Amino acid sequence: MSSFEMSFEDLLIGLNKLTPSQQPVWGEMSSQRMVEHLSEMLRMAQGTTLFTLSIPEDKVSKMQEFLYSDKEMAKNIAVDIAPADRKLKNDELELAIDEFTDEWINFIDFFEGNPGVKTMHPFYGYLDFDLWMLMHKKHFYHHFKQFQLAE
Repeated sequence: MSSFEMSFEDLLIGLNKLTPSQQPVWGEMSSQRMVEHLSEMLRMAQGTTLFTLSIPEDKVSKMQEFLYSDKEMAKNIAVDIAPADRKLKNDELELAIDEFTDEWINFIDFFEGNPGVKTMHPFYGYLDFDLWMLMHKKHFYHHFKQFQLAE
């Protein structure tokens, strides 16, 4: 995972390789659903959707340690905040990628305008910008591998 590039440009290059009919290596998300899911996580980081902690508070530090590790997220993990059958928001994949672009910009702008702010992730607790970037890198890599956009 350490070679996975998290620059906005590299993310867009990867997402633009997707096709609407592309099947995942594992899981049930469509390519468009996956892109919309990544946008949802960017909104979560901005605190636009409020979540409560879904794990015991004494587990948060261990979960945050995981973000610093080279360990990958588990395949086929089901979480209630990201159901695979959620209704698609956009009419087509290209529009979902446009939405991702907007949400990435909003995410960066949010943290630039609110330095030091922490927002809630239901499994990792309160995260600042640096921890959100670690979470996004691990999470985006997970889904890029799922759709063969990363090794």
